[in-house]
Amino acid sequence: MRKVLTLFTLLALMGMALPLMAQDEEAAETPEPVIEWECPEGFAGQTLNVWNWATYIGETTISTFEELCGVSVVYDVYDSNEALIARLRQGNPGYDVAFPGEYAIAILVRDGLLEQIDTGAIPNYENIDEQWLGLYFDPDEEYSVPYLWGTFGVAYNVNVVEEPITSWEQVWAHEGAVVWVDDPRSILGIGLLLLGYDPNSDDRDEIFEAAEYILANSGNVVAFAADDGQAQLARGDADIALEYSGDVFQIIADCECDDFVYVLPDEGSIADVAAMVLLKDAPNPELALVFMDYILDPGVMSLIVMDVLYPTTNRAAIESGFIPDEILNNPVIFPSSEIQERLFLLEDVGEAEQAYNDAWDEILIFGGN
Repeated sequence: MRKVLTLFTLLALMGMALPLMAQDEEAAETPEPVIEWECPEGFAGQTLNVWNWATYIGETTISTFEELCGVSVVYDVYDSNEALIARLRQGNPGYDVAFPGEYAIAILVRDGLLEQIDTGAIPNYENIDEQWLGLYFDPDEEYSVPYLWGTFGVAYNVNVVEEPITSWEQVWAHEGAVVWVDDPRSILGIGLLLLGYDPNSDDRDEIFEAAEYILANSGNVVAFAADDGQAQLARGDADIALEYSGDVFQIIADCECDDFVYVLPDEGSIADVAAMVLLKDAPNPELALVFMDYILDPGVMSLIVMDVLYPTTNRAAIESGFIPDEILNNPVIFPSSEIQERLFLLEDVGEAEQAYNDAWDEILIFGGN
C-alpha cells in the first residue's frame, strides 16, 4: 500500500491542500479495508487469464483472489487501447477479462469482439455509482463493468519548471525535455480541442490539421513513451510528461518527495473510463464473472484505489470509509465537479479511426527533436 500522506506536499504546491493539521491522527482513524467477499464453490484448481494496463491493479489484488478461490491467474499487460484492439482483431489469444478504455469498448462491441455480460451473475454490480452506468459506449449495460477512471494531463518537475503550468502553451514552449505518452487519441484530442474542434472529430481534414499543430509544437519531445512517461519523469530523463493521472500520483507517492506536480491545463483535457469486459471466446467466462464480482467488493476496490491512485466508479467503496481522506478529498485524484466540466470523454469515431492512426504515424515519424 502506497504512502498516501506524501500527497499533501503535492497539494500544497498546487494550492489545493486540505488542512494539514492532525494528518497522522486522521490517517490513523481510517479503518483498514476489510474484504467481506466470499468465492463461490466449484472453481478450485481453475485458471483465469487477465489482460490489463500496467500500474492499474492493487499490489495484492490478484494474489488475494487466487487464495480466496483456490485458482491461478495468468496476468499480462498491454500499453495502449490501440494495441489491445489490434491484437483482438486477430483473434483472442486466450484471455478472459480485459480493461479497455471507453472508446475502445465501443470499437470492440462494434467489431463483435466482446461477449455479453450477465450482470445478474455479479451481485456487487449494484455497488457501481449510477453516474458511470449506461454511458455512450454501453448504453444498455450489456458489455462492460465500470472499474476506474482518470484524467490525461501534465506532470512536471518543480525543480526545473519554476513557473506553475496552467496552459498547454507552456508545455509546447518549454525549453527542456518533454515526454509524451504514445496515445494518439489523447494527444490528437488535445490538438483538436486547442484548435476549437471537437476532440472526437471524425473529419479527416480537422484531424490532420491537429496533427500539423501537434507536430509544430513537438520540438522539445525527447520520447514517445509506451505508458511509462511517469518513470522517465521520475528518473530525470524529462522535465515534463504528458501522462495519465494515477500513473503520476504513483511516482509522487513512491518518491516521498515534493519534486513533481500533476495539473489539468485551463483549456481542458481528456477524461478516461476503464471497464472490465468479457472477451469473445474467453476460455473461462464463469470464473471471469466471479473475478469481476470480487473486484467490485468495497474492500477490494478500496485497496486498489489506495495503490493505483485512480478514482473509482464504485460508490460503495467511496462510502465505505476505507479510502483515506487524503485521497478521496483530493480534487485532482478525484476531480471536482468544476474540473470535470473541462474534461471530455473520447468516443468511437467510426471509420475516422484510420485517420487518427495515419496522423499519429506521421507524428511518430516526424515529431520530436
